[in-house]
Amino acid sequence: MTRTYTFVFDPDPEGGFVVTCPALPGLVTHGATIEEARMMARDAMEGYIEVLIEDGEEVPESDAPQATPRFDRLAHTLRAEKAAGPIFEQLSAQIATAV
Repeated sequence: MTRTYTFVFDPDPEGGFVVTCPALPGLVTHGATIEEARMMARDAMEGYIEVLIEDGEEVPESDAPQATPRFDRLAHTLRAEKAAGPIFEQLSAQIATAV
């Protein structure tokens, strides 16, 4: 099974991007570039889900495909002029079904 979640890539004032995922509370990672941040986000997501499964906890359902455009509209509304805003992307992970 595949799960897809919306990730927030927020520009870090000290450089790079801080990455969070609202559907996976406590997941936070960082990357020096957007490519590295994506790679770190995928790795963090897979590790997070693996721990949920190992602990017998439920893996959250996927975010709706409309989540990313909605987050983008919200960020655009809240963003101060000329301020760097977050980037929203959906990433997917293959989930092994629990036996």
